Amino acid sequence: MNAAIQTTALTKTYGDKRALDAVDLVVEEGSVFGFLGPNGAGKTTMLRLLTGLACPTSGSVQILGHDVASAGNAVRAEVGFLPDVPGFYDWMTAEELLRFAGGLFGIERRVLDGRVEMLLGLAGLSGVTKKVGGYSRGMKQRLGVAQALVNAPKLLLLDEPTSALDPMGRKDLLDMLTSLRGRTTVFFSTHILDDVERVCDTVAILDRGRVVAQAPIDELKARYGVQKVVVEVTGGADELAAEIGRQTWATAVARGANGAIEVTVADVGAAQRGIPAIVAARQLGLSRLEAGEMGLEEVFVELVGGEQR
Repeated sequence: MNAAIQTTALTKTYGDKRALDAVDLVVEEGSVFGFLGPNGAGKTTMLRLLTGLACPTSGSVQILGHDVASAGNAVRAEVGFLPDVPGFYDWMTAEELLRFAGGLFGIERRVLDGRVEMLLGLAGLSGVTKKVGGYSRGMKQRLGVAQALVNAPKLLLLDEPTSALDPMGRKDLLDMLTSLRGRTTVFFSTHILDDVERVCDTVAILDRGRVVAQAPIDELKARYGVQKVVVEVTGGADELAAEIGRQTWATAVARGANGAIEVTVADVGAAQRGIPAIVAARQLGLSRLEAGEMGLEEVFVELVGGEQR
């Protein structure tokens, strides 16, 4: 499969600060790619380099097979971009704004008519005649994605599109992005782990300007993720938790909701054999024993040390 984005040893410095440090990145065509990192990790700097709004200190960026430094307008016309805080003409309606943006790309009237209608439907703004100045933040973000899609781009770049939205606004925008899978390559920069896990198929984790991991989400969790076992017993939970904590296969023990014992384990099979034996030896009643893989949040914390800057 071809790469929609490829960076090689991409580095950007501002004085003594190294915002990006020798980043190698490959984003396959048609994927919804999550670019994940804590605030200040360098995500917006990466977006500026990908769009040609900034020049790298060293290394290279290729978009749709073309070097960004020498790419002409024909290549840029294949890219849609939504900044973290989109700006609009408040006196326009959504339809007027999309027609204005389409005109800047020179899209002929017949094609633009159908595309505007389709994008208003995709953004949930069909029939909305209110001026953009009266929109909620969620409506503006959905309109921003629609505007970024007006030129039918092969690549859509989004910078923190859900960071200031309420739960319903986030849901609507994420549903909109999910509908693009397979039709447009989406590069989705964010620090919100739940959003990435919901809509992205591949993720790269950036920390202090370096990519510390890049893989499909399931592979990443399998590679870096740890296992957990949840235990519930009738009586004697404190003593049981202390004994489990002394086992070689237990790396951490915590108390969860309703008195449950949450065990992080190095060997889930050994834990599933060992816990019932310990419970039986203590003559306790075992009401729950459940194992499962931890989510992307635990992988993220392990890789970046949990520091949210």
